[in-house]
Amino acid sequence: MSAPSKAVVMGCSAGGMNALRTVLAGLRKDFSWPIVVVCHTGSEDVTTFCDLIGMASALPVREARERHLALGGIVHVAPTGYHLLVEQDGRFSLSVDERVAFARPAIDVLFESAAGVFSGGLIGVVMTGANNDGAAGLKRVRERGGIAIVQEPAGADAAAMPQAALDIAGADHCVPLKDIASLLNRLCQP
Repeated sequence: MSAPSKAVVMGCSAGGMNALRTVLAGLRKDFSWPIVVVCHTGSEDVTTFCDLIGMASALPVREARERHLALGGIVHVAPTGYHLLVEQDGRFSLSVDERVAFARPAIDVLFESAAGVFSGGLIGVVMTGANNDGAAGLKRVRERGGIAIVQEPAGADAAAMPQAALDIAGADHCVPLKDIASLLNRLCQP
């Protein structure tokens, strides 16, 4: 298997489970890009979280594991208690470095590492959440030529995270939650 050249990274926090279920439910069954997710769940075990969002998804949802390849057509979810990074060979690495924006896993850590690997082949998505995690990472995605999608803050369960992303990174697309999946389907056509 070769390393992917394109990927979607998603970040969310408060209200994130429902947001992810909404987006994943709308993706095509043949969606071929890897999707890598950080959600601040506060849970001790991400397995149940994967199962719950997986019930809404036509794509398989798996916990991201050390040295596993970011595979197309799969939703990879950051494990609890570890920062999730993408290495140059397209494989995941896990870190217990200090929390970023009070979180581990942190959205910024994933987005910044993925931006260094995928550059213009990366789409970053920031959705509902109650802090500013993801804003600096989304800025990096845009600086490396990637596309930034932000959920409209007015419709988010918690507006702070998407608003911080808009304030710090800006967005190529700022859309209601219900429109994110159709936008990704369009942007990521095979």
